[in-house]
Amino acid sequence: MMHAYIFPGQGAQFSGMGKNLYDENANAKKIFQEADEILGFPISETMFTGTEEALKKTNVTQPAIFIHSIAAFYSIDHAMPQMVAGHSLGEFTALVANKTLTFADALKLVSVRAEAMQKACVINPSTMAAILNLPDEKVEEICALVSEETGEVVVPANYNCPGQLVISGSVHAIQIACERMKEAGAKRALVLPVGGAFHSPLMLPAKQELAAAIENTKFENPLCPVYQNVVARAITDPLEIKQNLVDQLTGAVKWTQSVQAMILDGASRFTECGPGKVLQGLVQKIQKDMVVDGVS
Repeated sequence: MMHAYIFPGQGAQFSGMGKNLYDENANAKKIFQEADEILGFPISETMFTGTEEALKKTNVTQPAIFIHSIAAFYSIDHAMPQMVAGHSLGEFTALVANKTLTFADALKLVSVRAEAMQKACVINPSTMAAILNLPDEKVEEICALVSEETGEVVVPANYNCPGQLVISGSVHAIQIACERMKEAGAKRALVLPVGGAFHSPLMLPAKQELAAAIENTKFENPLCPVYQNVVARAITDPLEIKQNLVDQLTGAVKWTQSVQAMILDGASRFTECGPGKVLQGLVQKIQKDMVVDGVS
């Protein structure tokens, strides 16, 4: 019987995020104040009172979700994770929760990551699409065929839950792949309103920048395993954790496989910390009778 803590990624932001934690919990309040100091601008103000548009800015979105998620985790009395995982960006939060990274170091890395990803999006205009109700193997097969035919990038990016796989690539290749997915029987093949092909080879420039920042950051031995996106298994070695974090920018988020591995290793309860309830929903689609809850 093990308690897993999980942390959301980009897309969960909303105006007013974290204000309840700031007002009601002293530990959470300290996190917001420390974040403003580290970043050198009042990101908490943008989170609490900023518009949806302001929250979409590169230097705000990823740090805001990270800060909210850690504040939520620290608001729990005597939280003792026995395993942790995060979806994409959420992996950095997981590494603070299990003491691999300090809050300050992780926030600096998240900021570097956000800026580097934005630059990569400018270099390689690209997008993502959600494919619903098509077997993973079929999605993988179609992506490989379209890549071969076009010479452009289109790859599986997020294995969110059975029947929900997000693909990533050039705008042209994504459009062709979506048509093929529909022809193959996908319930939906929906191009997402994102400005880049996250978790694909098109993020290579960002990977190189993030790798340099990670190399210069101290990673401690964790208190408990982290189930990392690119390998979908328990990792405790700091050097492996570093490499997997770097590889995550161009590799797929194997969330379905990670949750399945956590359950196989004894997870009996999942608590999502951070804005929204997306991961709680995904866990229940992966394992219907799983106990899930959240702190937001």
